Amino acid sequence: MNNLNATNHNRNSAGLRYVYPVVSRRAGGVSVGINLNPNNACNWCCIYCQVPDLKPGTAPPVDLALLEHELRGFLHELLHGDFMQRRVPEGMRRISDIAISGNGEPTSAGEFAQVIELIGKLKHDLALPAGIKLVLITNGSLIYRENVQHGLRRMAQLNGEVWFKLDRASEAGMQRINNTGISMAKVRENLATAIALCPTWLQTCWFALDGEPPGWAEEDAYLDFLAGLLRDGIKPQGVLLYGLARPSLQPEAPRLAALPAQQMEAFAARIRALGVETKVTL
Repeated sequence: MNNLNATNHNRNSAGLRYVYPVVSRRAGGVSVGINLNPNNACNWCCIYCQVPDLKPGTAPPVDLALLEHELRGFLHELLHGDFMQRRVPEGMRRISDIAISGNGEPTSAGEFAQVIELIGKLKHDLALPAGIKLVLITNGSLIYRENVQHGLRRMAQLNGEVWFKLDRASEAGMQRINNTGISMAKVRENLATAIALCPTWLQTCWFALDGEPPGWAEEDAYLDFLAGLLRDGIKPQGVLLYGLARPSLQPEAPRLAALPAQQMEAFAARIRALGVETKVTL
């Protein structure tokens, strides 16, 4: 097996169907990933996505017994085996979180709420350290569903937090970057629901397209959207602003480029001026 690092997010690295480890640059340790979309299907098609052979669709039925077997065994290995010493760089040898993500939109799984309950059971059975977070990485488009909301309520009891994708805050920008026709009104409604149910961060990928940064119009739209939330008492935990660390595997890949740190920090400063915590990861 190859050693893990912050640019190796191979979801087959542990040889399991659902469970995979990554070294998370944002979390500063090993993130235990749960891939509920092993069929590489998603209801969005973001142009920076690193999933190979991405196709439109939803998560297939989840084999809950197999997921429990894989997750229980892998967590036990991380806690009591030599995986950390063999595979993980020094300074990163801790479990930072269990992250529900994968090769598509995880909340499209019909068993989403049951998956959250299962993770809660294993956290208890294995006496995992209290500081280990449960993170949902989502585009937020399906948060209106009852089973997703049930899962978010349970997540809030499990030291959970939502990372809600908001790459652009205009409908034209979302169509261009995420290939979705969702309205900003619906994004706002879903985000408000997420924030009400579970601590929620905005997760924003900021990069150059066709040699041009997003520009003032996109920055202003983002800031106006965020300011509108705050005026109505809808406050996220903060913004996770990140750049392109790994190459896209979508047809648009040659058109994308990372932004200089100075440009990322300048946008972050504008967000912070609203009173919103902002973490930058290049």
